Amino acid sequence: MKPAIRTTVLLALFAPAVWGAEALPTVKVYKTPTCGCCSNWVDHMKASGFKVVTQDMNDVTPHKQRLGVPPAMGSCHTAEVAGYLIEGHVPAADVKRLLAEKPQAKGLVSPGMPQSAPGMDAPGKQPYEIFLVRQDGSTATYARH
Repeated sequence: MKPAIRTTVLLALFAPAVWGAEALPTVKVYKTPTCGCCSNWVDHMKASGFKVVTQDMNDVTPHKQRLGVPPAMGSCHTAEVAGYLIEGHVPAADVKRLLAEKPQAKGLVSPGMPQSAPGMDAPGKQPYEIFLVRQDGSTATYARH
C-alpha cells in the first residue's frame, strides 16, 4: 500500500474517535489576584485540557459558603465545574474522574495547601488526600496522592 493511502486510511479510522470526543467543561475559579499557587493550579488545569475562567477577588469566602465548602476544609481558591465544587489544589485527573462518575455530591476538596499538590509543586513528596463532599456536607476520602 502506498504511504499516502496508508496515511489516509489511518486518519479515517481515528477521525470518528476525535470527532466524538466531548470537550471538557469550563472551570470557573474564584481566587485572590496575588496568589501565585492559585495561578499555578489554573495553569495545571489548562494543561490538562480544561478551559478556565478566573474571577479575582479579595475575599472568596462568599463563594465557599455558597458552594458548601465544609468548615476546616478550605484552601486558597474555590472553583466550580459542571455543577460541582472544587476546593483547593485538586489534581485535574481527580476532577476528570468526578465528571466521568457523576456522583450525587457537592464536589471535591483538597484541604489546606498540600506541598505536593498541583500548583504547589514543592520538591519532594508529601502525601495528601482529596475528599468527596457529599450532599449532606459529610466527607469521604476520594483519592490519595
